[in-house]
Amino acid sequence: MAKFQFGVILNTEEQITARIADGVQTNHLNDNDVGKFVKLVGDSQYGLAAVGNEIEGVLGSGPNSPLQDGYYLGGVYTEGRVKVVLDGLQATPGTGTIAIGDYVVTGTPVARNTALTEAGPRVCKATAAGSALNFKWRVVALLGTGAVGQTAIIESLC
Repeated sequence: MAKFQFGVILNTEEQITARIADGVQTNHLNDNDVGKFVKLVGDSQYGLAAVGNEIEGVLGSGPNSPLQDGYYLGGVYTEGRVKVVLDGLQATPGTGTIAIGDYVVTGTPVARNTALTEAGPRVCKATAAGSALNFKWRVVALLGTGAVGQTAIIESLC
């Protein structure tokens, strides 16, 4: 491992405020969902990303206000660096390796309202070339071998 490696950088001042729920108002996200990948699911609203979805952001804070029109508000990071667990290839999660510079998408997610038990959310190597992705996140540091279950740092390319 290199003596110097990129680390996690998420600036709390750069979170955007959004409604946080999976679709309908009754599927609220909570503090256990902080650190998971999210995608735009409605008007001014982010919900959890499913396996294979492009990464549009990371939930940075859970509900921080009373209900607003039936939704809780929370913070979402749309850029920065995140520590992740490698989950193989998009076409076959759980198999394959990921290398420096590979573009990634959401790997096998943890269920809503269940806290992450690993070092970070899971990512898979994207099947599409980087130019075909709307939201580009790529591996910038490997904290292991690149195999399934190892950790890495990914970075958004804005």
